[in-house]
Amino acid sequence: MEYTKLGNSDLEVSRICLGCMGFGNAATGQHSWTVDEDTSRGIIKHALELGINFFDTAIAYQNGTSEEYLGRALRDFAKREDVVVATKFLPRSTREIEDGVTGQQHIEQMLDLSLSHLGMDYVDLYIYHMWDYQTPIYDILDGMNRMVKAGKVRQIGIANCYAWQLAKANALAEKEGFAPFVSVQNHYNLIFREEEREMAGLCAEDGIAMTPYSALASGRLSRRPGEKTKRSEEDSYAKGKYDQMASADEGIIERVAELAENRGVTMTDISLAWLLSKVTAPVAGATKLHHVEGAARAVDLKLSAQEMAYLEELYVAHPLVGVMAQNTKGAEKDAQVWMKNAPKEA
Repeated sequence: MEYTKLGNSDLEVSRICLGCMGFGNAATGQHSWTVDEDTSRGIIKHALELGINFFDTAIAYQNGTSEEYLGRALRDFAKREDVVVATKFLPRSTREIEDGVTGQQHIEQMLDLSLSHLGMDYVDLYIYHMWDYQTPIYDILDGMNRMVKAGKVRQIGIANCYAWQLAKANALAEKEGFAPFVSVQNHYNLIFREEEREMAGLCAEDGIAMTPYSALASGRLSRRPGEKTKRSEEDSYAKGKYDQMASADEGIIERVAELAENRGVTMTDISLAWLLSKVTAPVAGATKLHHVEGAARAVDLKLSAQEMAYLEELYVAHPLVGVMAQNTKGAEKDAQVWMKNAPKEA
């Protein structure tokens, strides 16, 4: 496993971040395809054995049970100081806004609930899950900075934002003396490359780490078109993100399969090796042991310039989908996929 600094921070992270959205109680969350605690523990333990020290979860994942599973596993299998744990908070709810809960108060309450789920005193990376147009960015930055000063958070990150939003936030943080965002977790993979328009350039210029989610396009970049899994059949959210451009993406996926066969590796290896050449640490989800093995193996695979160009040649512009499609002033918060899940009380 290779390790690197997370942007301009002092966090030393593995080049693969284990995404924990697939862990949690399927009976209480928004996804029916997640795996139970015993399976999750086995995957987390194996990830640690493979040298992965970077783990990403969120309070919204399966109503807080993803955080609980991760926290219990890490307590049993690792020393706290040897792992880098990231979690995320949701925007203020309509009820909180009506009750006058400030952005600063909301962040502290959400963080305390996440820490309770995780069974930890602090998180290494606290991530602003999605842009909240109903809460001033000053309040968000101030609230997160207070948690850094309180020792509950080491560094802060952001997700699902535009480059202009990240630039605006970090300019304000610099002006006010707040902790800046050191990482961005947006949607980026071989069949969704819109981050290359502006975000990649901003991150390279300012030393901000890119830790993209959906690294394998919800599994589409790890199997040939037409091959099905439990998730591909049941994950309506992923279908909404990828089905509308499936015909345009098919040629790229076939090229991934072709290179995998030529190299004697898996499609996962090829897809992640491509992404690893672009970003700090992709967030790779796993619901089976071989998923995390493939992700770790990809770190050692280097693609040639000719192979990179061959994979990139067929790409066409894609419309924004998922959370980013809802990143607009006036969008109904209830339409956000994660806002449908109220966090479970401690």
